[in-house]
Amino acid sequence: MRYLVLSDLHGNWEALQSVLADARGSYDKIVCCGDLVGYGPDPNRIIEWARSDVAAVIRGNHDRACCGLDNLEWFNPIAQVASRWTMARLTGESLLWLRNLPAGPLVVDGFMLAHGSPLDEDEYLMTLTDAANIFGYLEANLTFFGHTHLQGGFAWEHGRRRLIWRPMEDQSESFLHVSADGLYLVNPGSVGQPRDTDARAAYAIYDSTAREITLRRVGYDFEAVRQKIESQGLPPVLGARLAQGR
Repeated sequence: MRYLVLSDLHGNWEALQSVLADARGSYDKIVCCGDLVGYGPDPNRIIEWARSDVAAVIRGNHDRACCGLDNLEWFNPIAQVASRWTMARLTGESLLWLRNLPAGPLVVDGFMLAHGSPLDEDEYLMTLTDAANIFGYLEANLTFFGHTHLQGGFAWEHGRRRLIWRPMEDQSESFLHVSADGLYLVNPGSVGQPRDTDARAAYAIYDSTAREITLRRVGYDFEAVRQKIESQGLPPVLGARLAQGR
């Protein structure tokens, strides 16, 4: 089975459409590590798509906040404004769907989906040290996670830890073989708001039969998203940062 693995869409419809076009024909099912909404101008459109097209999805911290399940005081001021904007525009169906999303980790076909750490959905996995504290508790040898908006991840192979690298800015993809006796924490990157200095939308393809992961990047019209953000009254910085990948 081939899986399109997404995370951190954040209401960015244009980025999602570019990912789906780029990945067309290379997957059988779609799974998502959460944060479908927050920051971006198209939360209902993203949710409607996810409800019909995504086989497995877990909640992210912005999903919780934007449907009233979490206190906004933990967010920075810009994220608070964006969350309130999103809450005011979600349809009743979208709101109910978000509230019913399961918390991770969720097991799918022998691998796991988490938003942050598999041990704490709000914990950021940023470094090898962070990962080292998690490897011993993993219930599957492959976990996809999001939350950091940083494509790549961490591996434990033959008793050694190493980084999993994203494609460089002059590349469209990088590859990883998942060994049966290794442990892997893989971040597909953010579709809607990358923060690794590469403005291109990020995603992954996982072939569970071949045990191969492809990390991919694809460009999209972030200027159109910026214009939507500003015209709809969201903080302009949320549009400006898209071109910087920050």
